[in-house]
Amino acid sequence: MIVLNDILGYKNRKVYQDEEFFKFSIDGVLLVNFISLKITSKNILDIGTGTGIIPLLLSLKTNKKIDAIEVQKELCDIFKKSIKYNNLQDQINLINEDICLFSKEDSNLNKYDVIISNPPYYSKTNNNSVKENAKHENLINLEQIILSSKRLLKNNGSLYLVFDVQRLVELIEKLNKNNFAIKRIRFVHDTVDKESKIVLVEATKNGKNTMKVLPPFILYEKNGIMTSDYEKIYLGKE
Repeated sequence: MIVLNDILGYKNRKVYQDEEFFKFSIDGVLLVNFISLKITSKNILDIGTGTGIIPLLLSLKTNKKIDAIEVQKELCDIFKKSIKYNNLQDQINLINEDICLFSKEDSNLNKYDVIISNPPYYSKTNNNSVKENAKHENLINLEQIILSSKRLLKNNGSLYLVFDVQRLVELIEKLNKNNFAIKRIRFVHDTVDKESKIVLVEATKNGKNTMKVLPPFILYEKNGIMTSDYEKIYLGKE
């Protein structure tokens, strides 16, 4: 059943979701708040947008046009409803296409200043449901996303990713292989004494290797209360 949900504490954005499909997670919200857009960042693309949580929130940070690509038609149909509800038809352009094919079209080469993606974290599975495709590399894998981003980004364009920490070495190797230089990296922890599960990464196409490891982002105090940093994001105050 398709329902209209609040996006955490963001009062001026709502999202349609199907209760049988994969719902948005805090990972995409953290990624949006990690992004640093330049004044010159005019062309933006979200790869694997799903039900569109990243473009919906990113539209609060910028008035630039945002392309959002998703291969699964079922998710596109739901996201269209969210775009209309939030009156973002003039800002968000939804593309129902395979990113690997899209990135090979001549008109899209070296087009974007910024690309964002919250890719599937887990290896391929035999379950090809819409929900499992969002979590597993059944339709797209990490290397394909990075290679497509290399084709689509302008020189020195920025790629923003949130990913599983357990695959960080693989992520770094694939970025290096495709001439991306990591600029910023930030580990996210549930509490200060817990191991990190996800990592936020900013990389630049053909950039210089000047990586900064930012202070860890902690979601909760040991007593289970949100940290002030997380509360600001959760309530949409940043």
